[in-house]
Amino acid sequence: MIFRQATRNELQTAIEWAGDEGWNPGLDDADVFWKTDPDGFVCAEKDGEIIATGSSVSYGGFGFMGFFIVRPDLRGQGIGREFWRWRRDRLLERLGTGGVIGMDGVFGMQPFYARGGFVFSHRNLRMEGVGAEHLIDPAVAPLREIGFEAVAALDARHFGCRRDAFLKRWMALPQGHAYGVPDGDRLRGMGVIRRCRSGYKIGPLFAEDADTAERLFAALTRHAVDEPIFLDVPQPNRASLELARRHGMKEVFGCARMYLGPAPELPLATTYGITTFELG
Repeated sequence: MIFRQATRNELQTAIEWAGDEGWNPGLDDADVFWKTDPDGFVCAEKDGEIIATGSSVSYGGFGFMGFFIVRPDLRGQGIGREFWRWRRDRLLERLGTGGVIGMDGVFGMQPFYARGGFVFSHRNLRMEGVGAEHLIDPAVAPLREIGFEAVAALDARHFGCRRDAFLKRWMALPQGHAYGVPDGDRLRGMGVIRRCRSGYKIGPLFAEDADTAERLFAALTRHAVDEPIFLDVPQPNRASLELARRHGMKEVFGCARMYLGPAPELPLATTYGITTFELG
């Protein structure tokens, strides 16, 4: 068994496997993820076949792990345990002294991740509903029309570090839409919606208050009328759960946000939806 860096085609394999697991990846995710950090995607190989996949993406001193999938017919043999530890250690080496790693892991794997040094922060819950028609709100503007520094600053505050290379591509997804609510030279909130295998996912959705979140939610979901929509909300943010339920959304999945190293102090009260389970 060989653990190594993955190729672009092997990242596509990870995307396909994620789809098979019901994770509903975005149609443009692979290109954005790869260009964010080509060194951040790895795989396990045996007898010339890929048997496990994973991401260990570096944003500088902060990293994020995802896409941890072992081929179904090979589970329960200890392959995943060895591969996961190798991924973790490889990313720590890339990050250097003081590096911190975040991840969103399925609830059933929390004890395993805890044994690997990760500490639970909070739950992120996937809510599912249906998009509806909404009037155009003059307070909401396309994100491309807003200065990038304001966008990057808002994202960094909610993610824990700058990730410009990822963000520039994420807000310009070919099959996506991105909006913000400007307030002078700053932003009161921002959001992105992208087409996925099934319907659309909203992420991120950051807003200073419930009214701004509502405005952005309406602007985003009008691109998904009568289509399934998904929003991954931090459980501690009651206003986010209320927004989702007000629009008829129900919990269908969830992950535990965990950190190895000092957890960043994130403003969960203004995080109405995280960006992705895969890259944070």
